[in-house]
Amino acid sequence: MKRLLIVANLPSANTQTLAQAVLTGARHPEVSGVQSTLRDALDATAEDVFDADAIILGTTENFGLLSGRLKDFLERIYYPCLERTEGKPWALYVRAGNDGEGAVRSVERIVTGLCWRATQPALVLSGEWRDGFPDQAKELGMTIAAGLELGSI
Repeated sequence: MKRLLIVANLPSANTQTLAQAVLTGARHPEVSGVQSTLRDALDATAEDVFDADAIILGTTENFGLLSGRLKDFLERIYYPCLERTEGKPWALYVRAGNDGEGAVRSVERIVTGLCWRATQPALVLSGEWRDGFPDQAKELGMTIAAGLELGSI
């Protein structure tokens, strides 16, 4: 059984909805060979990362950058994970009030230092809340979990 870790900033009902949608997609009934776990960024640890075969990071865009909660997570796990998690597949979704580019760049800078391997471009959900955002998040979770199960990521 492979393991998918979802680490997300969850400050609001909308961000919780997105994280749950990612988890629901990752737990799609047709993806039976992957165990998916959601952790709040404040609670996730380096041990969670060590145990995971792939990671999906979720953040809000705060002041044009990643959220403080996700930054805190990445700071706490950076040195313990450095050289131990090289090549780890990862994906990112950003809930952005603006264009999300700064949040994407700031996360990419950090995970580049960890030598993690991006599985696809970041999913940026920008502007006013739209009813389709959870569907896009669910698709992300399902895509990453299915790829992990098939060995294609």
